[in-house]
Amino acid sequence: MTADRTMVIERVIDAPVALVWQAWTDPAALPLWWGPEGFSCRTTRIDLREGGDWVFDMIGPDGTVFPNHHRFTRHDPLRRIDYTLLWGENGPKHADASVTFDDLGGRTRVTLRMVFLTADEYETAKGFGAEALGQQTLAKLARHLGV
Repeated sequence: MTADRTMVIERVIDAPVALVWQAWTDPAALPLWWGPEGFSCRTTRIDLREGGDWVFDMIGPDGTVFPNHHRFTRHDPLRRIDYTLLWGENGPKHADASVTFDDLGGRTRVTLRMVFLTADEYETAKGFGAEALGQQTLAKLARHLGV
């Protein structure tokens, strides 16, 4: 059972699925909008395809560096991306994630789902505001797309 360790973040973006998908799969675009307000990405390696990975640091507004590693396990074009979240390059796994893209007739519902390894990790993420930070990330995506 994963209900006690699953976080779901959703936003409808006023752009067609193809445009939203492109922002998630373009190695030049993704680092430009990924992360909450005031955060930036410093990419070490990026290969946005099934079997690829993205090794990067999230850099907070105060300069704090948060090492990340996403391993992509599924790319279902225009529909879904699955990936594993690691603490830094080849670090310990802390969650499995997916993003789905639902066509709403010129608009796109983006649903980001993270299943943490433990309920405690989920509660820790929830406690530091991961849901609100995820909403900020999706708002940055919408701004990146000009909508």
